[in-house]
Amino acid sequence: MTELCNTAQDALNILKSGDTLWCHSMAATPYRLLEALAEKALSLQDLTLMQLHLEHADALCAAALDGHLRNRCFFVGKEMRELVNNGRADYVPIFLSEIPRLFRQKVQPVDVALIQVSPPDRHGNCSLGVSVEATRAACDVAKTIIAQINPRMPRTHGDACIPYCDIDYAVEIDSALPEHPPSTLNEVHLRIGRHVAELVENGDCLQTGIGAIPDAALHFLQQHDNLGIHTEMFADGILPLIERGVITNRNKVVQRGKLVTGFVLGSNALYDFVDDNTDIAFTDIEEVNNPAVIRKNPQAVSINSAIQIDLSGQVCADSIGSRIYSCFGGQVDFVTGAQLSKGGRSIIALPATAAGGTVSRLVTQLSPGAGVVTSRAQIDHVVTEFGVASLRGCSLRERARALIAIAHPDFQDPLHRQCFDAGLRL
Repeated sequence: MTELCNTAQDALNILKSGDTLWCHSMAATPYRLLEALAEKALSLQDLTLMQLHLEHADALCAAALDGHLRNRCFFVGKEMRELVNNGRADYVPIFLSEIPRLFRQKVQPVDVALIQVSPPDRHGNCSLGVSVEATRAACDVAKTIIAQINPRMPRTHGDACIPYCDIDYAVEIDSALPEHPPSTLNEVHLRIGRHVAELVENGDCLQTGIGAIPDAALHFLQQHDNLGIHTEMFADGILPLIERGVITNRNKVVQRGKLVTGFVLGSNALYDFVDDNTDIAFTDIEEVNNPAVIRKNPQAVSINSAIQIDLSGQVCADSIGSRIYSCFGGQVDFVTGAQLSKGGRSIIALPATAAGGTVSRLVTQLSPGAGVVTSRAQIDHVVTEFGVASLRGCSLRERARALIAIAHPDFQDPLHRQCFDAGLRL
């Protein structure tokens, strides 16, 4: 029986010291519950809050929470970076597809799931709305579910359904969903996007994400036909292609005719689009990101980014040197699935430089402490604004030559010299 509480503080009264909590993430972050949690935690000890990317989570970063609540991050967003890199929060490097299994196999206990849902429908079912990701699995195993019921949460289809009676404590709070407006595209983004689009063929099934480079690539796909989408997440850049009939999902094998995703993050127009849209399946991320599922779609194409790539093709995507920046996410899941797909391919796209053009992102060796997210054996294409390096089947010498050719011209000679000094004759 669900207990309807008057306030968020009332809903959290059942928490006790030592509890391990999961928090619904992305645009579904129940940030009103988190504000109450920051207050409640001060009266408790050793709470652990597991999370992916959280929105409006500033309240969890207060120094006063040390010893009371510790964040355990499977994704490190901007609000958590300082905490993780200063040792006040923990980062767990893991493929996104593996997180639900941590819960279901009881490797990682979940005492309490904090979620945000739509109001129950006439059948008594709420919806996880714009973000299913690992929250579906957390709800399946949590001893207690505490929900913010928000009339602004879209009702989505797939694995998003959660019966109201499965919720132990609920509080009704009307709060705006966090928005991420479409990126402003500059010349570098557009040049990268054009190169990526040239690698996409009619009938491909795409995985892409959020940000300027994915938006730029999508911008140049408007003349393509019969594209499909099977992706861990999508943003507003998909919408014009659906409206133009470019994305049809007709060539897919997995949920043919439907766009498959784990969550969305973008504008209110995007949230309105997914509301009660039966053409979109919000699916458990263990299923969405499973390479064995991804490979079933012919011509699966993964489009991801990186922070740094060495000249052998090793990809660092979660840290800047030893400083953690984001996470593994689904990059390896989709790179693997795309390579196993009939006619599939993987693409890593990134600007050639960082720090205002003073640092090359293509390097002879990754920075000290940098972690390898995607191995050099898994990369098909690397794209910068200066072109495409196709690495599949290439030797180390051939890889270095191809990657130097798409580095910024200012860094090509230094990279050649560094290779020579390291004994690699190009």
